[in-house]
Amino acid sequence: MKVIIGSRGSALALWQANWARKKLARAYPDLSVEIEVIKTEGDRLSEIPLSQIGGKEVWTKEIELALLSGSIDLAVHSLKDMPTKLPKGLVLGAISAREDARDVLVSKNDRVFWDLPEGATVATSSLRRQAQLKHARPDLNFVAIRGNVDTRLKKLETENLDGIILAAAGLKRLGLGDRIADFIDPEICLPAPGQAALGIEIREDDDRITDLVGVLNCAETLQAVTAERAMLAALGGDCSVPIGGYAAVDKASVDVLMLSGIVATPDGRRVISERAEGRASSAEQLGMRVAKGLIEQGARDILDQDG
Repeated sequence: MKVIIGSRGSALALWQANWARKKLARAYPDLSVEIEVIKTEGDRLSEIPLSQIGGKEVWTKEIELALLSGSIDLAVHSLKDMPTKLPKGLVLGAISAREDARDVLVSKNDRVFWDLPEGATVATSSLRRQAQLKHARPDLNFVAIRGNVDTRLKKLETENLDGIILAAAGLKRLGLGDRIADFIDPEICLPAPGQAALGIEIREDDDRITDLVGVLNCAETLQAVTAERAMLAALGGDCSVPIGGYAAVDKASVDVLMLSGIVATPDGRRVISERAEGRASSAEQLGMRVAKGLIEQGARDILDQDG
């Protein structure tokens, strides 16, 4: 029996697809698993800021069309790049165990965030990162950057940057953890909903693949990202609005989730935050409750200004 995984062609995307391939191959020795590389709109428009090229569909649309047509059997995505509403006929079949969800700084001379000199130029592809970090340090100069991880790391030198903000998970998965100068505390920069988890997308009516991908699922991560994505869906946000969300199981009780969320203006002058806890088994309701708390504090004004 053969299974075809659809993936983008970057080194990180292929690492993620190979993670799924190896895990499926170990669980099912008689299964043949192949990877098909699919170029997305986000890849083709690699030099345009994310906030200007549309929603998260730019990373997933072409892969989802291949999935719906039957030319691939499953897709492996960075969950933070997936819209909260999937195309009709597609579902999340599994969520991987989460890597380190924090954002990190890669910098010249390994300076940490708080030691960057006044006026230092810091690059990031994310309005969410820019808004929160600008709120913490309005003296820094933030600029946009695009490209895969290797391209961004090279730009640290070629574009005379003082630092780049990236996801810890991507660097660790690519074996580049030694490039990290500083881990950014989530109290300063809350991750994107779903950050550091992988989403396994499948056809809703494909029982064969549904059964196979169960070995890729992590129940604890699934509960956490369900809360985060429910919050994001209730807010109706996308790449053009700085929204952060992170949920984790309370160490004192495995059935309690703690969820933090923020909505910010792109210039970082206003950051609205909300935190709540709830039963892990009611993760979706917790996400909606945090979204409601953010809206009650004025988040709708920020979201409507963007629209």
